[in-house]
Amino acid sequence: MFKENQHSEVLIIGAGMSGICMGIQLLRSNIDNFVILDKANDVAGTWHYNTYPGSGCDVRSALYSYSFNLNPNWSTMFSLHDEIKDYFRECVQKYKLDKHIQLSTEVLSANFDEAANIWRVTLADNTERTCRYLISGLGQLNVPYIPEFKGFENFQGTAFHSARWNHDIELDNKNISVIGNAASALQFIPHIVKQAKTINVFQRSPNYVIPRNDRPYSKLEKKLFKFFPLLQRLHRFWIFLRQEMFYGVIANKKISQRMLTNEFKRFISEHITNQDLIQKLTPSYPIGCKRILVSDNYYQAMNQPNLDLVVDPIASITDKEVVTQDGSKYECDVLIFATGFKTNELLSPVNFNGRNNISLESAWKTGAESYKGVCMKGFPNLFMLYGPNTNLGSNSIIYMVEQQVNFIIKCIKKVSNANLTRIEIKEEVFDAYNQKIQKDMLKTVWLASCESWYKNKEGKVVNNWPNSPTSYYFHMKFPNFSHFHLN
Repeated sequence: MFKENQHSEVLIIGAGMSGICMGIQLLRSNIDNFVILDKANDVAGTWHYNTYPGSGCDVRSALYSYSFNLNPNWSTMFSLHDEIKDYFRECVQKYKLDKHIQLSTEVLSANFDEAANIWRVTLADNTERTCRYLISGLGQLNVPYIPEFKGFENFQGTAFHSARWNHDIELDNKNISVIGNAASALQFIPHIVKQAKTINVFQRSPNYVIPRNDRPYSKLEKKLFKFFPLLQRLHRFWIFLRQEMFYGVIANKKISQRMLTNEFKRFISEHITNQDLIQKLTPSYPIGCKRILVSDNYYQAMNQPNLDLVVDPIASITDKEVVTQDGSKYECDVLIFATGFKTNELLSPVNFNGRNNISLESAWKTGAESYKGVCMKGFPNLFMLYGPNTNLGSNSIIYMVEQQVNFIIKCIKKVSNANLTRIEIKEEVFDAYNQKIQKDMLKTVWLASCESWYKNKEGKVVNNWPNSPTSYYFHMKFPNFSHFHLN
């Protein structure tokens, strides 16, 4: 479909939620000279890869969807994997984005050519594409993380990461070990506990879990949403405001934290009566320090007689057992890593090199940074979606990405309309901005004494936005072009 060395005005890496949103809004802005590259054989990004049992979103579907393309036919308040993936596929078809997408195309590196003011993008097949503007839609949750364990290379059973679920393996009557018990494990454990002979869940630290309160949308609701779209938009706005109230927990508001902590205590005591198990599942850190999880069936699963929650750290893995530091041995046929992603590296799958051949990896050696989540000093004409300090602990990331997309389009139009070729954030502006971000971070609960994927090894919060989601809208609404070098 695409010729070698073909040039496009815009090149987007990733056909997931962010890349699709960017492509649609480019078309709606009458910018059609662009291509979207993705190494997968289908669109939808994380919803293409995460196919584990029970995979779904912990944000209500009416909000985890584009504001410009509401879906009146969501089956439930919280949709599962297949329905979410179908939604993104339908968006691609509806906006005729498919002709701009090239699948099964892996990007290895991207290098800025200072003389030509273009990006040279090298693909896995050793071909090259060039572009004026390069946009990363890789996001923060794309590279599965598997910790190193002594002896793991000797394991004779089946092992896989939950984000790359092995559907060829029968789990019936198997001894299963699950390492990790956060967002993904919370969703698949209630399903596989029904099949397994035994399940041993190895927990590093407990999580706050509150009710999901999921339910189907009625036929009447769907009809009203279809014929009166304003009603669905009001429904979506109500959900946004409800989630916005969770920011009080993030901002260390004691009343908000106390209310949600009491909700957690009520919920866990409603489903678990074993005090020893309750103690194991109760965090010692303040609520909100790590991601707050939602589920309607997790605690019920933890009560099952064939499930054992193990809190002693893993010492080693043998050919057929997981061994903990106290010497206990747990027979294992299937080992599932629910250990998350390499979140602090953010753009790690691709080697980006900006001016003077500086790599993004070296620029971020003390922690990922950006300007407003979308720009990086020393990297002209490079934009990011779902970049550093734009993740949320209280609302929908799609809302955040839409603000970023609109910001990027304004930047591209500014350069194009002025017949310029290059835009780059000023170094002093970039540094001052990130100092302000980390200062704002001091008011958040994320700096409390807990380990989370929000922070790097030095304790710097590199993933999350420290202020309210509403404030981000105004933060991104009007680009200040005096903050940029425009050439």
